Amino acid sequence: MANHGADEPSSRSGSPDKEGGVSEDRSLLRQRLAVKELIDTEVSYLHMLQLCASDIRSRLHQLPQGDVDVLFSNIDDIIEVNGRLLHDLQETASKEEEQVSLIGNLFLEFQEELEQVYKVYCVSYEQALLLVEAYRKEPELQREIQGIIEAVVPQAGSSGLTFLLVTPLQRITKYPLLLQKILENTPPDASAHPVLQRATSALQDVNVNINEYKMRKEVASKYTRVEHLSLRERLARINTHTLSKKTTRLSQLLKQEAGLVPRTEDKEFDDLEEKFQWVSLCVTELRSNVAVYLDNLEAFLGCRPHECNLDIPGGPVVQYCNLARDLQLRAFLKFKQRLEGLVWRPLCSLARALVGPRNLIKKRLDKLLDFERVEEKLLEVGSVTYEEEATRHTYQALNSLLVAELPQFNQLVMQWLGQILCTFVALQRDLAKQVLQRAEGSMAQLPHHHFSEPAFRKLVEDALGQTSNQLRSFQETFEKVPPPPTTQPLLPGSERQVQALLSRYGPGKLYQVTSNISGAGTLDLTLPRGQIVALLQNKDTKGNSSRWLVDTGGHRGYVSAGKLQPYRMVPSEEELRGQARPHGDSRHLTPEPTWAPVLSVPTMTQVVAAYAFVARSSHEVSLQAGQPVTVLEAQDKKGNPEWSLVEVNGQRGYVPSGFLARAPSPAPWGWSLPS
Repeated sequence: MANHGADEPSSRSGSPDKEGGVSEDRSLLRQRLAVKELIDTEVSYLHMLQLCASDIRSRLHQLPQGDVDVLFSNIDDIIEVNGRLLHDLQETASKEEEQVSLIGNLFLEFQEELEQVYKVYCVSYEQALLLVEAYRKEPELQREIQGIIEAVVPQAGSSGLTFLLVTPLQRITKYPLLLQKILENTPPDASAHPVLQRATSALQDVNVNINEYKMRKEVASKYTRVEHLSLRERLARINTHTLSKKTTRLSQLLKQEAGLVPRTEDKEFDDLEEKFQWVSLCVTELRSNVAVYLDNLEAFLGCRPHECNLDIPGGPVVQYCNLARDLQLRAFLKFKQRLEGLVWRPLCSLARALVGPRNLIKKRLDKLLDFERVEEKLLEVGSVTYEEEATRHTYQALNSLLVAELPQFNQLVMQWLGQILCTFVALQRDLAKQVLQRAEGSMAQLPHHHFSEPAFRKLVEDALGQTSNQLRSFQETFEKVPPPPTTQPLLPGSERQVQALLSRYGPGKLYQVTSNISGAGTLDLTLPRGQIVALLQNKDTKGNSSRWLVDTGGHRGYVSAGKLQPYRMVPSEEELRGQARPHGDSRHLTPEPTWAPVLSVPTMTQVVAAYAFVARSSHEVSLQAGQPVTVLEAQDKKGNPEWSLVEVNGQRGYVPSGFLARAPSPAPWGWSLPS
């Protein structure tokens, strides 16, 4: 009995130790299983991502590239980060005693990278789901996509794309659970426990931050959308609620401007906004300048002097035309295409990228006014409504998003802008190099290629001076062309009628019809424009001075006085052509024009229009004063010398011979280069 009593305490004291050892073994086993689950599921997850990125994405040829980019988002970045994480997790297996602690440190090390890559993916996930829903409305396309996915990932089942797209979201939310499971099976007094605890908390914070970021993005997307609404659609959106909000904001803004209420100061955001506005102005100005540059380039390419007849002797001109044609069709055209593709289009895309942040900054100001009003109420009353609380959260979300992303956005825009400017400079340099290379051979054939710079400068100055003298002489020649007559040209065959009226009534009684007259009364005459009549009486039988009695040489009647003007005789053809006439001929009231000789330029005779003439039928051709013409026949088909058949600008027709004159013309234009 004594022995039995002595042994009993010993057995009782050994039982708890044994149970404690068994419990520790079980916890250690569960811990190892949790670690194994973490690593094994990471292997499967990474394999799934690689299948999506390589096999599935490459087979979706029927989808636009833009849709593919949205569906798979930044999956390559996720593969890169998780690949490094898996590699480091597998290496911890060789250090079994420190494995748990190493795993905790690994997740603390990868915390920031995991948050960054999964933020981007989670934000684009909603848009990817919208695409999936759109594909389901097209049965044929849906069957093709489903067949590709089932061939690569059979376990996806009927879920198809949805199963693949949701996998990264499920994985990032599962990390805290897996770490928590390892932590629960780690003794509190173990050295790895604090590390695992921090790692678990860190991954929970990652998920919280991703959710907040996603919420901010959803709020921001509401205000960054560019809507092209008509005035009627904008007016339709106005209601009492929107009017009340805008009135309240305006009131709050006026109070701040008047100093009645303090303005919320945010130095960090103000600095970021100032830099954004500066960057935005740079993009706008550069885009405007490039647009003007392209317009000027288009005008330059539209000017093709090498396709015109320059009326210059051959030699250097032929070389110039060949060079200009080569540059026009190759170098300049290619430069324009590259400029549009590498500078203009990226610059327009950059300008469009600024619209969203600009709208967001404007909306932040509105929400800031709402936020300040709610804060005032909160200080006064101590509570706010649910809608007012939502207003506070909206402003905080917008402000946090802008403060977090504007620095990166400004930096990216500056890099993009700098790259565009560098590209523009490189294109200019390439163009200059191509022009010099193409012109090198032609320049060597020019007669002055061996000239020194001073000699070439003197050559150009002399040539320009000679051309200037030619232009001045040509100008002086045409300044001496007599002014056009104030009378209308005579009708064909009316010269004898004019002579009869002149001899009967004298020149003071002759008038010319300025426009066609249609007689309305019995005694009214119908006369064409240009008809010559003699005035018999400057009023009718009733004393009306607006109706004159005239004689056409065959008929008498009344016409409107407003359609008559005194007739002045036009110089005859012989006088204008320099042929002598008796000075006593009373018909020629206008003296013969004298043409000043051009002393500095060799002259030759050419026929020009002395007066302007407007064609009245298809058989006639219009002239402008001083316009060179080619006389084909000095008479009409009936042999009448009063009309001449001429050619002007490729058109042939008859003009009054009295409207033509001979004038000296300068020698052909061009430079006479020294030999």
